[in-house]
Amino acid sequence: SDQLYNFFIFYLKHIISVSVLELIVHGPSGPLVAPLGSSVVLPCYVDELLLMEGLEVEWRRTDSETLVHLYQDGESRAESQQQDYHDRAHFFTDQIQHGNFSLRLDNLSAQDKGVYRGMVPSQQDFGEIVVEIKDVERFLVSGSSRSISASVGEDVTLNCSVDSHITPEHIEEVSWKKTDEDKDSLVLLYQNNQTLSDSSDERYRDRAEFFTAEIPKGNFSLRLKSVRTEDKGVYTCQVFAGGLSAYATAELVQLGFSFSHIMVLILCISASGSALLLCCLIYCRSHNEVADVCSFIFC
Repeated sequence: SDQLYNFFIFYLKHIISVSVLELIVHGPSGPLVAPLGSSVVLPCYVDELLLMEGLEVEWRRTDSETLVHLYQDGESRAESQQQDYHDRAHFFTDQIQHGNFSLRLDNLSAQDKGVYRGMVPSQQDFGEIVVEIKDVERFLVSGSSRSISASVGEDVTLNCSVDSHITPEHIEEVSWKKTDEDKDSLVLLYQNNQTLSDSSDERYRDRAEFFTAEIPKGNFSLRLKSVRTEDKGVYTCQVFAGGLSAYATAELVQLGFSFSHIMVLILCISASGSALLLCCLIYCRSHNEVADVCSFIFC
C-alpha cells in the first residue's frame, strides 16, 4: 500500500509539473531596437484564456531583479514599480483578460538597454518570457533655437547637428530645403559622403555650403553667403540614416540693409542734396529777382 501511495504521489506531482509547463508564453522573435526617447512594446501573450482571479503578472530586469511593473488583484500596481519606471511602464490593461501581458515602455533612455523577464503565474500554471532591448538608438537632429537675423549681403549660418549612434560617415543623406509658398526648394544636398552642389536650386548655387571640416563631428550646419531679401523664410535640415529620419528647422528673418549699405545710401542722398543746392545757388546768382526764394530754399 505504501508503494502504491508513493506511486500515486509521484504521478500527481508529474501531472502538476506537466500542467505548469503547459502555459506557453509567446514573445518577440528576436532582440528589440528602438530610438532614444520613443516607446517600445515588450510582447508577452498566451493562447489560452486564464482565470482573472488570483492572476499576477510581473516584469523585472534580469540583471538586477528590479521590478519594472506589476499586475495584481485585477489592476496595475504602479506604487510597486522601481522609481525609474514610474509613468513610463504600462500594461495594456484592457487586453489582459484576452491573454495579452505585453509591457509598453515610454521615453526610452540608454539605461533601458538590457534583458527583461515577464512572469505569468496563474493557479497551477506558470509561464515566462525573456525580452531583450538590444540597443536604444540615438538619432537626434537639432537646429537653431531662435530665429536668425541678417542683413542683405551678409553671410549667415543655419545650425544643424546630428547626435546619433550612427557615425557621420554612415549617414546616407542630409538635405537643406527652403519652404516656399508653392514648393520646397533644395538649398544643398549631402549624399554618399559628398556634397552635391549641382543639385541645388539655381538661386543657391555658389552661395550655399557645408562646413566640411565639421561634418565628421556630426555638424551639418549651412552657410548661406551674400543673403538676399528673398532668402527670408523657414529652412529644414532633414537627415536619413539606417532607416531612420529626423529633421530640424531654422528661420531666417529681418533681412535689412547692412551698416555699409546704409552709409552708402546716406552718402548718395547727401551728394544728391549738395548737387541740388549747388544748382540752386547758381540759378539764384543769375536771377537776382528770385534771390529771396533761393535764400529760403537754402535755409
